[in-house]
Amino acid sequence: MGSGQVSTTDLAGLLGPDALGRFGLPGRITVAGLGISGISAARALAALGATVTVVDNGDGDAHRAKAAELAELGIEVRLGHLPDGARAGETLPEGTELVVTSPGWQPQSPLFLAAAKAGVDVVGDVEIAWRLRTAGVELRAARPAADAQTDAGQAPAAPAEWLAITGTNGKTTTTQMLASILKAAGLKTAAVGNIGTPIIDVVLGEEQYDVLAVELSSYQLHWAPSLRAHSAAVLNLAPDHLDWHGSMESYAADKGRIYEGNTVACVYNVADPATEALVVEADVEEGCRAIGFTLGAPGPSMLGVVDGILVDRAFVENRQKNAQELAEVKDVNPPAPHNIANALAAAALARAFGVPPRAVRDGLRDFRPDAHRVAFVDEVAGVTYIDDSKATNTHAAEASLAAFEPIVWIAGGLAKGATFDELVQRSAERLRAVVLIGADRALIAEALARHAPEVPVVDLDRTDTGAMLAAVREAARLAEPGDTVLLAPACASMDMFANYNKRGDAFADAVRELAAGSA
Repeated sequence: MGSGQVSTTDLAGLLGPDALGRFGLPGRITVAGLGISGISAARALAALGATVTVVDNGDGDAHRAKAAELAELGIEVRLGHLPDGARAGETLPEGTELVVTSPGWQPQSPLFLAAAKAGVDVVGDVEIAWRLRTAGVELRAARPAADAQTDAGQAPAAPAEWLAITGTNGKTTTTQMLASILKAAGLKTAAVGNIGTPIIDVVLGEEQYDVLAVELSSYQLHWAPSLRAHSAAVLNLAPDHLDWHGSMESYAADKGRIYEGNTVACVYNVADPATEALVVEADVEEGCRAIGFTLGAPGPSMLGVVDGILVDRAFVENRQKNAQELAEVKDVNPPAPHNIANALAAAALARAFGVPPRAVRDGLRDFRPDAHRVAFVDEVAGVTYIDDSKATNTHAAEASLAAFEPIVWIAGGLAKGATFDELVQRSAERLRAVVLIGADRALIAEALARHAPEVPVVDLDRTDTGAMLAAVREAARLAEPGDTVLLAPACASMDMFANYNKRGDAFADAVRELAAGSA
């Protein structure tokens, strides 16, 4: 099975009849949401002996197919509208003792308000995974495959430590960098949480890991009150998902939960004082250290950059005077400023776990970024085309814009309540021109009119997917040799595309069509 889906045949009978109680779980559990994490939670909890009901307002063919699979495991699934006309995803099943939510469900959802009224706790899949980490150890010791590899009488291995990462931007890249560094050190690890295999499946799977690189969103942290990581990092803080959290203060507070109970290190961004403030406010284990990262020369208890070298003045002897070379800036791919910051954060967490300097260098060299994250697409007529469709908010877009000059910027989409004045003010000098697409493009146009009136703007009054080809053609018309055409939308994609990946694919396809036409 590896770290794939949990099945009832793997868990039934292995942990004993009191398994749920030993791990702080009741017998009747409702799972909110029929997505990947919801299905993972439902399968695992049912396999542990819980009576599980899954609720979801959806009722399409895909939902029904998933429901049928869960029904074969004895899991009840309620979809769409109930017989009394109420929506399944808004109605608390009778007898529910715990609600396990998928990350995107808002705290003010009717289901959760009903749970609060009934005195029923609501947690997320990360919370369940955290409670079940020792269960995974017991399961691996009990399975025949594990027995064959374990000396008689040998105590089960300890649960894998968690190195946790959050922030408004850079989470996935930093988590993958961290996993690459840990692997370079010879450790068994996986990048999990908000990416990859559902974290419950990893915790209960057959593979025994030494340490996990865990990406956590603000949604996941909101629903994970018991999480206590070995070490954690908040990369940056900027307004995002405020419609979900209600305010910037609530958003920051949920991000700050990642530091609670840390045992070794709380890693913060020196350039973002709000991240350090979260460290100061956190209740950590005695001896846990605050470790900063900076693009400048580091002070004691920091990692930073000196003459193109990533250096460590935190995890060295006599850090008041000494520094340890970790890697060169050119080892970071791509070596844009925001990505160097990501690398420093990953290195800080790895060093907190005892990883040697050479592994930091080798891990960074081995790392390859995912598609749609400051990805080179092509060079056409002397103009470079860069896909950063993952820049779905202003903070991410600003980091991307800071890496190039001069730029023809393609931007727009769903603003999610964001404002663009500060982004435009900070980036105006780098802009050759701007091409706007998407439902909320007028908000960016207004900010450009206020703060960069001299920059030419093309406003494409269309939101169909074919608009991307038109945008790339307009950008090519405006660009000069040596320029960069940068897709960094600063907005979500769902007004025009299924997700940011599809938006990036459309951009790359349009660039390839442009290149073919100019050949």
